[in-house]
Amino acid sequence: MLRNSAPRRLPLWPVAAVLVAAAACVAQDADWAKLRARMVDEQIKARGIKDERVLQAMAKVPRHEFVPEKERADAYRDGALPIGHGQTISQPYIVALMTEAARPKPEHRVLEIGTGSGYQAAVLAELVKEVYTIELVPALADEAKERLKRLGYKNVHTKTGDGYKGWPDAAPFDAVVVTCGADHVPDPLFEQLKPGGVLVIPVGKSGEQSLLAITKDAKGGKTTRDLGPVRFVPFRRAGDGKGK
Repeated sequence: MLRNSAPRRLPLWPVAAVLVAAAACVAQDADWAKLRARMVDEQIKARGIKDERVLQAMAKVPRHEFVPEKERADAYRDGALPIGHGQTISQPYIVALMTEAARPKPEHRVLEIGTGSGYQAAVLAELVKEVYTIELVPALADEAKERLKRLGYKNVHTKTGDGYKGWPDAAPFDAVVVTCGADHVPDPLFEQLKPGGVLVIPVGKSGEQSLLAITKDAKGGKTTRDLGPVRFVPFRRAGDGKGK
C-alpha cells in the first residue's frame, strides 16, 4: 500500500462540456420562448383572439417540437407547415381561433379529430381536463403519441382510427374540434356532444371551406356561427386508400 499518495484529479473538461451544453440549451429555449411571445402578439392577439387562457397556452406549447426537424426554423412563422403523409400543422392563428371557439374550461373533456403532429391536442391539454384525439394515419398517430408523452401531456388519450365515427366509448364531450375539412358535418360527432357543447369544424369543398362553430342546445338543435374562410387538408375516411 502506497503512503502519502496524492489524490487523483479528474480532468475538468467533461464537466465544462456539460455546463456549456446546458447553457446552450437554456439559451435556445429562451430564443424559442421569445419567438412564441412574438407569435402570440403579432399573429394571434393582433387578429382578435382575446381569451387569456388560450393566449397563455399558445405562448407555452413548444410548437417547434411538433414540426419536422427541417421545418423548425419556420415553426413560429405565420403559416401552415408540412408534417409528412400529405398532412400539415395548422397556422398558429387558426389553432388559436379554433381553440377559442371551443370555449375550453378546466373541467371539460374534448374530442379532437385529426391528431396530426399533436400540436392542437397539446394546446387543448393546457386548457381542459381530458383530450381524446383520433388520427387515421398510423405513422402520424404513433409519432404524436410518443411526442405528447415525451413532453409530459398525461391528459391526452390517443387512438388510431376513423375519426368520422368519433369516440363513442368516451362520449359525451364538452367540445369537438375537427382539424380537417369535411364536405358535411358528421352526424356521430354532433351526437357525441353534450347539450351546450360546441363542434368546431371546417366544412365545404376543397379551397372553399368555412370554419363553423356549431352549438348543441338542450333539445339537440343546432346554432351555427361562421368564423370565416379556411383551407384544410381533406377529412379522410378509413377505406379511402389515403389513411395508410
